[in-house]
Amino acid sequence: MAKNTRGTVKAFSPFDARADAEALRKAMKGMGTDEETILKILTGRNNSQRQEIASAFKTLFGRDLVDDLKSELTGKFETLMVSLMRPAYIFDAHALKHAIKGAGTNEKVLTEILASRTPAEVRNIKQVYLQEYEANLEDKITGETSGHFQRLLVVLLQANRDPDGRVDEGLVEQDAQVLFRAGELKWGTDEEKFITILGTRSVSHLRRVFDKYMTISGFQIEETIDRETSGDLEKLLLAVVKCIRSIPAYFAETLYYSMKGAGTDDETLIRVMVSRSEIDLLDIRQELRKNFAKSLHQMIQKDTSGDYRKALLLLCGGDDE
Repeated sequence: MAKNTRGTVKAFSPFDARADAEALRKAMKGMGTDEETILKILTGRNNSQRQEIASAFKTLFGRDLVDDLKSELTGKFETLMVSLMRPAYIFDAHALKHAIKGAGTNEKVLTEILASRTPAEVRNIKQVYLQEYEANLEDKITGETSGHFQRLLVVLLQANRDPDGRVDEGLVEQDAQVLFRAGELKWGTDEEKFITILGTRSVSHLRRVFDKYMTISGFQIEETIDRETSGDLEKLLLAVVKCIRSIPAYFAETLYYSMKGAGTDDETLIRVMVSRSEIDLLDIRQELRKNFAKSLHQMIQKDTSGDYRKALLLLCGGDDE
């Protein structure tokens, strides 16, 4: 992983895994639970430090920290604390496993993770999935999905997007024309062309293609996708386009809609806050401010409550007034 400096959660210093383990044991021992101590420690340490705390906890007390958290905490707060404890390398594989487990597939999770992760991250997810669950992720996904949605997921799972390099303007023009002919100019849509071009070309190339497409057609590529496709494929194509344009902007939008209007999509809120907290949550906050004139801090403040809210606000970091 590249050294990500745009996260809100950094390594805590001076760090003492044993002292933290002892404080957590004390917070959960006997009658009642001291949630404040738990949330302060777990949001105040980065993921690798949390793993060291879990190891010290087992060494000192012969107990499993995650099991103790599960038995002492409840509801969304429990889900958030347990998510923070999940080793970073396994986080995405675990989310995907649960998205394709049991009755019904959670297409939203498949879309979010496979559209937003880099080829290197996708390769890592596939490897971890095989190690941890002794199953092939691609086989699992193809077994639970169908049609063009499935095809694009499989293309993204190959993790063979062209690396960024010098952009060939001739090929940019050609791809933009192919997309125009496959969508706006055609009766019925040639989805395969969209899948191949959006799923395999480099990020810098596609950004130029989107500009050229606008020049040729008079439409943003998103407008065409919106008009010409529907359902899960449409959502996945749009997510891919948004992530090519800007991953932080994509997550800002995801967070915005997880809290906008009646009810909160807590599963999405937790997944994004935890998975981006050490990568680009500062950029996501900026994009939310810029694109929706909202502060992430204030949205969380308004939409959540109790210890769950306190912990999310600590992960969020500051307020972007």
